[in-house]
Amino acid sequence: MSSVQYRVVVAKKDERIEGPNDAEIVFTVPVIDATAADFDPTVAFMRGKLKASGNTNEIFKLLKSGAAATAVAILAGGV
Repeated sequence: MSSVQYRVVVAKKDERIEGPNDAEIVFTVPVIDATAADFDPTVAFMRGKLKASGNTNEIFKLLKSGAAATAVAILAGGV
């Protein structure tokens, strides 16, 4: 499994980050989207609201497993 970093952007130069800086996969989503009642990381990714870089196969595995949803929810929960 690749190393993963999750970023929830609160404001310019204000991000909540979980994971190593040299991660092979990086998920980034604005806090406004991550805290929406109907937030679904897979849908947000398809709509371009959640950005992800790295191996596409691994990205889809993380989205499907729910790992991305859990990590983003934890980071966004401190709003």
